[in-house]
Amino acid sequence: MNEISTPPAGAPATTRVMTTRLLVFFALVYVVEGAGQVGGLIAQPLSYYLKQSLGWTPLQVTAYLAVFNFPWVIKPVYGAFSDFLPLFGYRRKTYLLAANVAAIAGFLWITQLEAPSRLVWALQLTAYAMAISSTVCGAVLVENGQKLGESGRFVNQQWLWFNVAAMAASITGGLLAQHLPPASALHGAAGIIAAAPLAVVLGTIFLIPEDKARIDVPALRGSLRSLAGAFRKRDLWIVGIFLFLYYFSPGLSTPLYYVMTDELKFSQAYIGVLGSIGSAGWIVGALLYHRLFDAMSSKRVLQLSITLGTVTTAAYLLLFNEASAAIISFSGGFAAMLATVATVTLAADYCPRQSEGFSFAVMMSLINLATASADIVGSFLFDHVFAHRLAPLILVSAAFTAFAFVLLPLLRLGDKRSGQPAGPALAGGPETGHFIRGVVNE
Repeated sequence: MNEISTPPAGAPATTRVMTTRLLVFFALVYVVEGAGQVGGLIAQPLSYYLKQSLGWTPLQVTAYLAVFNFPWVIKPVYGAFSDFLPLFGYRRKTYLLAANVAAIAGFLWITQLEAPSRLVWALQLTAYAMAISSTVCGAVLVENGQKLGESGRFVNQQWLWFNVAAMAASITGGLLAQHLPPASALHGAAGIIAAAPLAVVLGTIFLIPEDKARIDVPALRGSLRSLAGAFRKRDLWIVGIFLFLYYFSPGLSTPLYYVMTDELKFSQAYIGVLGSIGSAGWIVGALLYHRLFDAMSSKRVLQLSITLGTVTTAAYLLLFNEASAAIISFSGGFAAMLATVATVTLAADYCPRQSEGFSFAVMMSLINLATASADIVGSFLFDHVFAHRLAPLILVSAAFTAFAFVLLPLLRLGDKRSGQPAGPALAGGPETGHFIRGVVNE
């Protein structure tokens, strides 16, 4: 992993040290996030509990899980607080510390609950905590990534370690669901995750370079004016709309879980292994990203990601046994990695300065809203339109992914390299190029 976890050898010593510390910090945060999200270690035990113990349908399970996407949709709120209102003298550190302590409390609370009406509150606490931690981490990424010219490397580092954690979490969650009663599997998963946020607490204290700050009213007014000016830019709106539509593809995850459990008769342990195989695809893609894709233009990377996403989604039509599921899961993980790094880097490149946390959170919220909405639509179609047949849903999902080709020219990216910051132009600072012609220089 040295290729993506080591800063360029030619960089100044202070830059190399700062970059290395940030790479370690991002790895810690995203290991915790990969295990700690509702879609992490607890995901399969929770779905198994709702399905087996309560007899819920795919749409009911998806709707219940969709509630936990709301904290991720309102990420701009946390970003605005972090940008403009220092907490005990810090814009980033104290928010990260508070969020991760709350996450520990939430997971410990889950170990004592079984009723879905009570579980929802504890799970919401963990979801809010993870969303706040992710938002503030995103702000650290954008402000340091633009300063060091390393946004693409930082995004790649985050998602590499997210999927290292997700790989381990999928296997562990599957084993818990396979060998324990549903409620015990759920409690065991929560107990394991409760210890993880301690790593972020330590990383926040020792790895983030941040000076103390105070509320500066003139600077706050200037930042708000800069932010308001940026959001009047047509270019930023186009990027946001593209991200939403790119990710609005009717979801397959819950219908696939039911099909693999009820029709293909996969064991819960093997379903967990499939999740880890998908994460392995992400990891391989992340390890190869710097070598294969880092020098490509944003436009070329997005074109490739759309193509791979369409093909790997359609490949689920060939799902019929454990071997085919493994191949498709690995390919889908690789394609998802490329799509995520390409789109998240695009969002980071066009965040205006002085309001990085808020504007990056807006972009991520659009992605989260699109994904959550698409998952509900996918389960609704599976339950009520396609009569529990997976093939029509696969075709619809693949078609929505391919539609992104139609939207791509609207970005007018030209030859802009992925990871090349465009924030100064959007924020109204000194012009470094022209977004419409795609000639933004570092």
